[in-house]
Amino acid sequence: MSRQTLLAGAVEHFAKNGIGDASLRSIAGSIGTSHRMLIYHFGSREGLLAEVVRTVEQQQRDLLAEVLATDLPVEEQNDLFWRRVTEAALIYGPLFFELSAHAMQNRPHTEALKADLINVWLPPVIELCIRAGIPPEDAPAYARLGLAASRGLLFDLLLTGDQVGVDEASALLNRLFSLRAL
Repeated sequence: MSRQTLLAGAVEHFAKNGIGDASLRSIAGSIGTSHRMLIYHFGSREGLLAEVVRTVEQQQRDLLAEVLATDLPVEEQNDLFWRRVTEAALIYGPLFFELSAHAMQNRPHTEALKADLINVWLPPVIELCIRAGIPPEDAPAYARLGLAASRGLLFDLLLTGDQVGVDEASALLNRLFSLRAL
């Protein structure tokens, strides 16, 4: 199996089974390969998990690009994107936050992931801010604030399970950004 096929299988495995404490052997068995193939392509369990997070993050950025390409009003784009991101966070969020902590500790398996956690998100979020009416000179700071606040709300959702409260807070954040754009 190719690296890409194995990675797609691992993403699907985690979507169905959650993260848990699955060993490389059990993950490999679930996706029809050997643990040696996973080690060959990803180096370790942690390396595989980092690549799964990078893949899911890329899928979310692709989703944002799709949402931005619609003719929906900005508020509806925000709502649609938020719904889809929270669905993914309920599956992959624990892995994302665990590996984010590994990246903060400079663990080797997160080197490639580290660049994908913030910097690649800023350009499309800046674009969204500008479309929402935020002045271009303010958009980078608003984008960083929006990204950080959204991640904090996802963290809240994972810890509390309070979907309604988190959705209300996300809607408030969007209203605050809209007020600034006026």
